[in-house]
Amino acid sequence: MRFKLLLAILLLSTVSFAQDFYLFVGTYTSGTSKGIYVYHFNSKNGTAEWVSNTDHAENPSFLAVAPDGRHLYAVNEVNQNGAGLVSAYTFDQAKGTLDFLNKQSSGSQDPCHISITKDGKWIMVANYSGGSLASFPVEPNGVLTSFTQHIVHDGNSINKERQEKAHVHSVFFSPDEKFLLTPDLGMDQVNIYQFDTYIKSPLHNAAQKFISCEPGSGPRHLEFSPNGKFVYIIEELSGTVSVHSYNNGTTKFIQRIATHPADFNGQPGSADIHVSQDGRFLYASNRGKENNIAIFRIDQNKGTLSSIGYEPTKGEGPRNFSIDPTGNYLLVANQLTSTIEIFKRDRNSGLLKNTGNSISIPNPVCLKFLAKK
Repeated sequence: MRFKLLLAILLLSTVSFAQDFYLFVGTYTSGTSKGIYVYHFNSKNGTAEWVSNTDHAENPSFLAVAPDGRHLYAVNEVNQNGAGLVSAYTFDQAKGTLDFLNKQSSGSQDPCHISITKDGKWIMVANYSGGSLASFPVEPNGVLTSFTQHIVHDGNSINKERQEKAHVHSVFFSPDEKFLLTPDLGMDQVNIYQFDTYIKSPLHNAAQKFISCEPGSGPRHLEFSPNGKFVYIIEELSGTVSVHSYNNGTTKFIQRIATHPADFNGQPGSADIHVSQDGRFLYASNRGKENNIAIFRIDQNKGTLSSIGYEPTKGEGPRNFSIDPTGNYLLVANQLTSTIEIFKRDRNSGLLKNTGNSISIPNPVCLKFLAKK
């Protein structure tokens, strides 16, 4: 018994105090950005050092790191002849450098989000302006093949400026990868597809075809609880998080809560959402006039949220943010002011404190971690 306890403590210590990670940053390249940047992140003291960057990669706005750590995939959020691109890279862990492998058409305009399966065999891509999603098989050597399935959504909602048509904003696998959930900002729903890794066209409609969101809410991203029992949807246009129970591709609405104080009277601009690794806290980013991270406590039995505070992001346009693998830091990509701010996270209270450490980088919009080997 004593040996087992010691072993558990050692394993926990390894996870808690591991300090060497690579940090990949996706950017918009309308200014001086070179594309994808690689940093060394020290989670012991919350500092980052530049390692390398690509020479040129057009608008690699969202990234996915392969499970083997040897490949990285990026959407190129562009519109070239009616479609965007998806690019594959090899990653040299010893040198910390990316080498371009190949690229493929994303199927339609402005791909904005990408996900990869746990075995690295499939890539899913969301095309925002094209209102579609596409499935890409991956070769054993990491090369991305052309898409084998392209699904176009058809619909709109009440916001005539932002919801004039379908806008697929992201693609997320369920924890068991039996389903793919696709928030569509234009249609005010999250479409649900059953996923079969063994067939050429791996997606087909699930028994529950979609999750309905409030008209005009604009679902953008989502996050599952670590136990897989709840799914949290960030709704950009209404500045809200909707909470749903989840069981094998079926959901039930539980709660909707604002990401801003009751007296806020501006236009919401919610962007990203993440749950802490222990499942106790949820974080959501707000852009526009707010420029903060909203912090919520999660009821472990009900999955419901209660607001516990807001942390200014020390910059404008907090697009994507990420909790480092140790759970000790939260990094925020401020797109409009070209900084990544590093916050210390109190694991007991869930609250954030600015460390004073930041990274200057043009137009950062996506942050991904990889443990060093």
